[in-house]
Amino acid sequence: MKLALTDLVEQLPGDDVTITRAFYASRLAGVGPSSLQELLVARASRVVEPTATRAVEHTLDIEGRSVSVRVVTPKDGVVNGVYLYLPGGGFYMSSAASADARSTRLADAVGVAVVTVDYRLAPEFPWPAAPDDCEAVALWLLDVAAERFGTTRLAIGGMSAGATLVTTTLLRLRDRGLARSFSGAVLEAGTYDVSAQTPAGRTISDEYFIEAYVGHVDDRTLPDISPTFGDLSGLPPTLVVVGSEDVVLAENLSMVARLSAAGNDVDLRLYPVVPHGFTNHPTPVARRAALDMGAWLRNRLDSDPA
Repeated sequence: MKLALTDLVEQLPGDDVTITRAFYASRLAGVGPSSLQELLVARASRVVEPTATRAVEHTLDIEGRSVSVRVVTPKDGVVNGVYLYLPGGGFYMSSAASADARSTRLADAVGVAVVTVDYRLAPEFPWPAAPDDCEAVALWLLDVAAERFGTTRLAIGGMSAGATLVTTTLLRLRDRGLARSFSGAVLEAGTYDVSAQTPAGRTISDEYFIEAYVGHVDDRTLPDISPTFGDLSGLPPTLVVVGSEDVVLAENLSMVARLSAAGNDVDLRLYPVVPHGFTNHPTPVARRAALDMGAWLRNRLDSDPA
């Protein structure tokens, strides 16, 4: 049997693909900052305008350090699980508030409380600040979920750099014997090798975010930085979501293979004609991906006792 990449792509109605392709044809592709100066300008231009939101910000005091999270609960008040979300942004442009709209949609569609982490950003706070914050909130959630949300059903997910941080967080939790306290993990287009030691990793080796995040580290193959080099066994069921036009497509296909080879339960959703970050864009393909991720999460949470 001969298998081509096209055989892995999700089959969607032709109109959905046509509308989505037209959206990207009329949209200028984004280019990430290439220096600290450009980063500061980009941050200033991406200030989230105040909007009506159900998100409530909390400042947690964890081991003497303050970590902010934003919490959105379902509009009907019924919480069937908690989804810990780690937003993307190259480790240097993340914003929990920017995820309010998608968190609200997910909370209402799946019946989960969504907890989004405002982890510290590089280069002001390079590695390991971000994974330290994410691990701290994950451990906090394991302690308080039953009392605070009325459930111990937990899942975790993130996009881009957030997906990388999901993986490093789970590896840290696995080493504590806690990774499978989470029913599932959703990885949206993560970066898993920033060392340029693999063919997939070399495709992004000149990106400034790498210098900002780990420019001070000599060995960037440390699994806490580049999870592709780690022992990936003992992780919860994982859904990998990526677009066929994503610059990190090869990395994500490689991660699917590595997770599977390590004995984990892995699903892949590969969507046509969409680039990096597509799940945040207003297209039919993004809406289909949101439905698929919601259904997968609901299935994973429902399979575990409360």
